[in-house]
Amino acid sequence: MASTILFPSPIFGPVHSRRLGTSLGINLLPAEGKICSFDCIYCECGFNSDGRTKDAMPTREEVAQKLRAQLDKMVRKNLPLDVITFAGNGEPTLHPEFLGVMEDTIRLRDEFFPEAKVSVLTNGAQLTNEKVFRALQMCDNNIVKLDTVDMDYIRLLDRPVGTRYDVRQAVEKMREFNGHCIVQTMFLQGSHEGRDVSNVSDKYIKPWLETLLYIQPEEVMIYTIERNTPSPHLEKATPEQLDSIAEQVRALGLKCQVSY
Repeated sequence: MASTILFPSPIFGPVHSRRLGTSLGINLLPAEGKICSFDCIYCECGFNSDGRTKDAMPTREEVAQKLRAQLDKMVRKNLPLDVITFAGNGEPTLHPEFLGVMEDTIRLRDEFFPEAKVSVLTNGAQLTNEKVFRALQMCDNNIVKLDTVDMDYIRLLDRPVGTRYDVRQAVEKMREFNGHCIVQTMFLQGSHEGRDVSNVSDKYIKPWLETLLYIQPEEVMIYTIERNTPSPHLEKATPEQLDSIAEQVRALGLKCQVSY
């Protein structure tokens, strides 16, 4: 069953996040479509081709205005907030003013909810962009996707748009964060267009573990499918599989959070 979940723009929620708690979302992409540098077969927003839009991204000024209004409303209603999360309909770091939006967001967070964290969910394809790298250094939770270190499998599962993405280059940039990085990995089973896409075997896990040891992230988040996916034959990784992977991560001396 194809996924049809799209998020309002530029602010949505607050919603409950499995990994982050009570989260107010910032969607820097259009509300009526999807823009992403990956085209993951498990994306809850659907395939890129199903979400094409000519709508513009929200401006930096619009994001700041709408964020201020929502945070002010939450304070007046005495509502809790754990985190402000850049997520939404695609890849947030594609916004041309991502660094400026990050600066505004941190300023508004400090004004209204100084105890809340600022998080970014990114696929890591823009890490070589100096402004994006600086912005990710500024946030509290710099959460970068790394589903595998096998480029052939990445082309099958994550399907980078264009030919520029190189996982080895992404890994080097993740290491440059000097620990200020959370690695997020999707584990799943099943098939896509007749090809096995399971990444729960040692073939994928062992090189991934070696890479985690090289990156030395502050935390690792592993999860599996939660909602409908655009590719119809994908299956969840089992709790037992996720627990086994988490134990191997912790054996490296790294913190690991599991979402079943």
